[in-house]
Amino acid sequence: MTQEEREFVADQEKFSVAVVGATGLVGQEMLAVLEDRNFPVKNLGVFASENSAGEELEFKSEYFKVEELGESSFKGRNFDFVLFGTSAELSAKYAPLAAQSGAVAIDNSSYFRMNPEIPLIVPEVNPDDLLMATSHRIIANPNCSTIQLVCCLKPLDQKAKLKRVVVSSYQSVSGAGSAALDELQEQIGALFSQTEVKKKVFPHQIAFNCIPHIDSFVSNGFTKEEMKIINESRKILGLPSLKITATAVRVPTLISHSESVNIETEKELSPEAARDCLEEAGVVVVDEPEKNRYPLAFEATGSDLVFAGRIRRDESVTNGLHLWVVADNLRKGAATNAVQIAELCIARKFLSSRVQ
Repeated sequence: MTQEEREFVADQEKFSVAVVGATGLVGQEMLAVLEDRNFPVKNLGVFASENSAGEELEFKSEYFKVEELGESSFKGRNFDFVLFGTSAELSAKYAPLAAQSGAVAIDNSSYFRMNPEIPLIVPEVNPDDLLMATSHRIIANPNCSTIQLVCCLKPLDQKAKLKRVVVSSYQSVSGAGSAALDELQEQIGALFSQTEVKKKVFPHQIAFNCIPHIDSFVSNGFTKEEMKIINESRKILGLPSLKITATAVRVPTLISHSESVNIETEKELSPEAARDCLEEAGVVVVDEPEKNRYPLAFEATGSDLVFAGRIRRDESVTNGLHLWVVADNLRKGAATNAVQIAELCIARKFLSSRVQ
């Protein structure tokens, strides 16, 4: 979004917003981001499973009771936006119901992402794809690892045209949910107390370990997570034939994903020019290796920004670059991007097509 669009959003009337899956990690972060960005909320609805119904969640110093999600949750509520932080199965069922009620459904699950009729949006990268949502009123939020990657690939492609991309992701345990966070901390405690290390979420011990396995394996030997990075990047960038490959690794950090990205470009692009290009696109460049300054997962946590560093030539190929990319997977990788999509809808006056 441009600065003018941001200012337009800030000056607008307030909107009715619902968060589905509000008690989960992403749902809680959606509420935090709505508050942090001072999103113009008029009415708020918070929904979750029957297990969480009746709990109270705080938003802007007020408390809202969690409602059990059901088929009639959106009827007659006049929500403008419904943000989904749910499983693909729940999103498949309830996002269309939210859209049918007249809301714009912004879904963080994988269910709609590769549907050719549903836009998959990172506002800094492909805002014009919003027009695809006119009929279905459903917008897909990309995979966390994809979002931070394409924020860097887009400006580099515009400057020098991408030829090939190789990405290795080092993904925090929060990407697997709150139970995964608990498992890491419990395993660390067990190791220090010399008691049994128990595994439930991950197939192997995650404490002090790296697991090259995120989501299930598919027939080509890749995991679903790796294929998400590949296919979603192609769709968002509008480059269906882009040569891109990925390896996704789970690492024992709490929040924020890191990526080692190797690119080849058609045109020559110096590290200096790449740094300038990324900064102009809004990526925060932290690249002072002589001072041990480069993006760190710990420092990116809590930020809505994408960070890049270790930008250097790949001397093994013509027109090759290496870079290191880091972002908070719960914020820019999920909640923040979803809220930014809602802001984009407001700025582009998408709600004027509201179903009555």
